[in-house]
Formats: sequence, C-alpha cells, structure tokens
Amino acid sequence: MKKPKSRNFRKQNRLSETQEIELLNSWIQSQKPDSGSNPISLPPLPSNEPIGSLEDASFSRYAGATKFEQLPISQRTRDGLREAKFVEMTDIQRASLPHALCERDILGAAKTGSGKTLAFVIPILEKLYRERWGPEDGVGSIIISPTRELAGQLFDVLRSVGKHHNFSAGLLIGGRKDVDTEKERVHELNILVCTPGRLLQHMDETPNFECSQLQVLVLDEADRILDVGFKKALNAIISQLPKNRQTLLFSATQTKSVQDLARLSLKDPEYLSVHEESVTATPNRLQQTAMVVPLEEKLDMLWSFIKAHLNSKILVFLSSCKQVKFVFEAFKKLRPGTPLKCLHGRMKQERRMGIYSEFCEMRSVLFSTDVASRGLDFNKAVDWVVQLDCPEDVASYIHRVGRTARYHSGGRSVLFLLPSEMKMLEKLQAAKVPIQFIKANNKRLQPVSGLLSALLVKYPDMQYLAQRAFVTYLRSIHIQKDKEIFDVIKLPIDEFSASLGLPMTPKIRFLKQKIKSKTESKKSPLLETENSNDENVLESPKEKLDIGDIDEEEVSKGFLLEKDTRNDEEGKTSEIGDVRLTARISKKKKLKISIHRPTGTRVVFDEEGNAVAPLAMVADTKSGNESFLIDQGKKKEHYNKMREEMKHADKEDKVLDHQRRKEQRIKKKMKLKRGALEDEDSQEELSGSEEEATRDRPRKKSKIYYDSDNDDDGERKQIKDSMTLEEQEAIALKLLNSMHS
Repeated sequence: MKKPKSRNFRKQNRLSETQEIELLNSWIQSQKPDSGSNPISLPPLPSNEPIGSLEDASFSRYAGATKFEQLPISQRTRDGLREAKFVEMTDIQRASLPHALCERDILGAAKTGSGKTLAFVIPILEKLYRERWGPEDGVGSIIISPTRELAGQLFDVLRSVGKHHNFSAGLLIGGRKDVDTEKERVHELNILVCTPGRLLQHMDETPNFECSQLQVLVLDEADRILDVGFKKALNAIISQLPKNRQTLLFSATQTKSVQDLARLSLKDPEYLSVHEESVTATPNRLQQTAMVVPLEEKLDMLWSFIKAHLNSKILVFLSSCKQVKFVFEAFKKLRPGTPLKCLHGRMKQERRMGIYSEFCEMRSVLFSTDVASRGLDFNKAVDWVVQLDCPEDVASYIHRVGRTARYHSGGRSVLFLLPSEMKMLEKLQAAKVPIQFIKANNKRLQPVSGLLSALLVKYPDMQYLAQRAFVTYLRSIHIQKDKEIFDVIKLPIDEFSASLGLPMTPKIRFLKQKIKSKTESKKSPLLETENSNDENVLESPKEKLDIGDIDEEEVSKGFLLEKDTRNDEEGKTSEIGDVRLTARISKKKKLKISIHRPTGTRVVFDEEGNAVAPLAMVADTKSGNESFLIDQGKKKEHYNKMREEMKHADKEDKVLDHQRRKEQRIKKKMKLKRGALEDEDSQEELSGSEEEATRDRPRKKSKIYYDSDNDDDGERKQIKDSMTLEEQEAIALKLLNSMHS
C-alpha cells in the first residue's frame, strides 16, 4: 500500500510542478515589460491587488512590483526568500528582475550593498526550474566572481534561497587541495559558483566537463572581471560556452564598452543603472571624508586613528600584500589595544576564509588589499573604511567604501591623499561622490614612525618586510595608468623609507627614469636607475595645500577634527608594551656619486699660457701636424735622459742612507761605553772569592772600536791585543774628548 501511495504522491507532485511551470510561463509572457524601460519608473503595485491569475483569465502586472511575492516565481523560491527574511525588493532588484525573468540579457549597475546578488540568483533558480533541470543535464548556470571570498559569499546566498530546489551546486575556487575530488563530480553539478582561474582549469583538465547546454552566465563585479587582469582567462572561458544563453552582468560601476559586450556575445542587453539619476554614486547613509597626509606621515596618522577608535570595526585598505604584512606585524607588536587581522591574496584559502569569518563576528581592525573591496558583505556593520593608499580609480573607491553603510545601516570612511594625488578629489566629485575635507586633531596625534626603527632592530626579520613594503608600494604607484594622480618621481622617497624605520633607502631597480635637464632635476628624490649610466638626483620641496576652512559641526567628534599642525619634536622616547623604543632622529641627506661619471683629462700649458697636448714637448712640431705626432727618436732620447737622472739620484740616496746608518751605529756604541765606565766602582767592591773566581776565568779579548785617522772611508779598526785598564781608560777619554770637540 505504501508504494502505490508514494507513486501517486510523486505523480501528483509532478503534475503540480508542471501546472505551476505552465502558469509561470504564461504569466511571464503576457506581462513582459517593454524593452528599454526601467520598471522603477512605473507606479508601484498596490498591496491589496490580486497576484497571479485573475478572474478574467489574465495575469497581474509584475513590472513595478515592490515585493518578491508579486513576482512570477515558483513557490519553492518564495519559501526560500521568506525563510531568509527577504520581503521587500531593493531598487536594483525591482529594475532587473522583471527583465531577467523574461530571459533578457542584463547590464546592471547599482551602488554597493544594494542587493545585486538576489538580482541574479532568483533568475537562475527560476530558469532551471522552468526548464525542469536535473543532475543528468549537467551544468546549467555559471556564476563567475573575481575573488574567492565573494564567491563563497554568493554560494551561501544561493544555498539559503534555493534550499527547497533540487539543484546541485558547487563552489569552485582556487587555493583548495581537493581538485581531484572536484574533477570527479563537477560534470554532475547544475550551478557553479567559481573564480575565473579555477573554472578554466577544469575546462582544460577535466575530461568529462563540458558546458554546451549552459542556460545562464553571470558575471558578478563585471567591471573587475572584464579588465586586463582577467582578460586572457575570460576569453578562454567564453570561447567554450554556447552563444545561445542568457548573460547577466552586475557591478557597482558598469562599462558600456562595445568590445566588452562583443566578447560576451550579448543580445540587446538591458542597461539598468538604478542610481544614475541619484545625487550621489555612493550610499546615502555613508559619511565620506578625505585628508591630505604626506607620505612619510601616513603610518603616524593610521596609528593615531586606530588609537582614537578602539571600539570600532575598522577596515584598512593598502596597495600591496607586503604592505599589509608589514603594517600588521608592526602594529601588532606595538599593541594598539584592539585585535588586529590581515587579509591578502597571498594567504591560503582556508586562512583567508577564517580571517573573513572572524572579522565578521567581532570588533577589530582588518588590514587588507583590494581583495576585500569587491562585494564582501560583513555580517556586523563595518564602522570605518580607511583608505591608507589612494585607490586606482573612482570605481575602486566606490567598491572600497561600499563595505560599510550596506542596506539600511550607516557608516563612515576616510581617504588619505598625498599632495600629488589631489586630482583624485576632482574625479570623485565629478562622479557624484560627496566627500568632505577634514583635518587631524593634533592634540591626539601619536607619532609612531620613529618607533619602528627600534622594532626593526629587535626583530631583524621585520627589516625585510619593511624593505619589501617600501618597494612594492613604489611599484604600485609606478604601474598605475593615471599619471595625473600617480607620479612616483614626486614622492619623497628617503622620508618614506625613514618613516618605515629603515636605516637606509632600499634600491629601486624597476624604475628607469633619466635626467632630461637641470630644471627637471628638482622634481623628485634621488632614485637609482637600472641599466643606465645616468644618475637621478631629483628632489623638490613639499607642496603646500590650502584646503580652506572646515565646518567642525558637520564632522564627527574625535580624532579627525582640527587643523593638522605637526609636532616636530625629535628624540622622544616611548614605552609601548614590553619594548622601550627611542624615536628616530631624521637622518641627513646622503650624497650618491655615480661611478660612471665622465673623467677629466690632463692639460699642459706652454710658456705663453696656451693649452697643449700632454706629450707636446717631445712631439714633432716641424711637420706642422696639429695632432702632435710623437717623434720616436726624441721620445727615446727623453727616456734615456730621465733614466740617467734616476741613476744619479739613486746613488746620492744610497750615500745618504749609508751615512745615516753609520751615525746611528756610533751613537749606539758610545752609549754602551758610558754604561761600562759607570759600573767600575761596583766591580771593585766584589768579595775576594768573587775576585778569585773572576781571575781564574779565561778572559775574553775585548773589542774596542774607534775612528781611525788613517782610514778615509771611516771604517773602524779593531784592537785585538789585550790592554791594561789604564790603556783602556786613556782610549775612552780620547774618544770622549773627540766627541765634545
């Protein structure tokens, strides 16, 4: 009995699904919105109006719907939305869902945090449901995300809303070790959420993986995926996908490039920019500020900001992975008083997801690259977004600040701009980004740059991190395309190096700048060049910027308030944690001398003061040859003459040296004789036994030297005969008298 009942139940369920699908198809086709229209401009549907099939066999209008229940979607999707507490639609959902449910291609642009994820998840579920897609049908939809974290977040939303459907879904992202397991099951998945690299890896390496029946392709953060970084991978992916598909592109900023659209084979896409006519391009609840901070003072300002907002959840954006690692390690050792975390693309996937989850659940400071700027939704609102380094363009700025003030919550952001990056402010204002200038409250400023040098001494491994952070930041500026904003030759290189605690400025080998003129030599600090014999000695005074008066009542109270006046006191000491650190005294400028500088030549002047060649004196001038050809005979005669002069000088030197040595020997002997005369009295006092012993000993013949009057060469004559004491005394007196005379 149970089996027939089960079969009847499944049959009845199939009939109900078939009826629901037919009803949905009829509803969608009968009430299609006009192509090119924006459903937001339509009057909203009344809340008491009947939904779906009406008494006159017609259907209710769904273009202009404000609630999900007013859309032609399946009951399974309705249940998933209701259980996930999604009731009211956002602007981008109201604008795109009526067109997407009609299977039209979409180019959707909306502010960050506006609910773009549901704008493509719902059409995917409904398309596969109406096509009665099953495991045997293979891949029916692909969602491509630029980052692993965003792909994981999209997968969670898909599971939550589509949990009542029978589709199989998989998350294919890099950094995982279970590639072989994925290859065994990837062909059975209906919905793939993936990053471009991992998807292309399966397309190239998995034998039974194919997407010939693909129904829907989604590019989330499309502007990032369409740029140069993913161009090669995306072209390879698109070449293996069927052209007869629906394509949905969503981003906070959107491109209308004909080349990009041609690559994706879009069919008359609906361009929906729901906030194009709005006053601002960023969320209305977001308070945005900017500060002018010199490059060498950035870390001081960041440290002071964190110390002033210890109870806030802060997201700090930097340009490179090495910068993130160095600032995180340095500040962690300085102990600001709040938990610190870091997130960058060099981390393993498990670690990245763990850091992301921890930051979502607790108040802390997260140092990150732009890997966290795209689409990530942190469960608990981010209080502050701090952009320590200037974003590469307006789109990157909008994505960064979009991590706060999401949905109906508020948030604040601050952008640190160098004096040379002020052009970015004009571009932000032109893009309808309301940003206000503020100045730092100097009373709460806590310089930390001088403390880093002591950290580098105590922790030698950190010196390498500091060097890499220095080089990678300059490289990130050097490779930027917008040279109106990013000009590496305008940066104070040496001061920046000192602010990181480095004792010497590291070499910058990727820079190949040449000196053009002396006037241009004042535009940047000294840079070492590679493969060039020219040396750049470029330096300029800091640019001064007048940013006008500040309405302090419109700015939040705290660290960012008053005019920034730097405290120039040096040599201060500070004790942080268990490390006593001494502030670094600004180092003197170093003069670098190029070993490739041109060398001088010897100049010889004649009697009239005219410059002649060095060998003009021995040249053959009779021929009148201006090149001063050398006469070999005169040259040989000149060398022989010089050789004879050297021999004569050498003989004189030998005679003088012989005389000097002779005088030294005489003085030494006379000194010994004086000592012998002084010891005579002591010899007479010897005892009898000693005299006998002395008398019995064989007497050595003493050698006495004196200057002979008969020897012209001054040689000494040796007296070998034994002499009495009186004779010896007479000789000694004679010698003494000869010395005094």
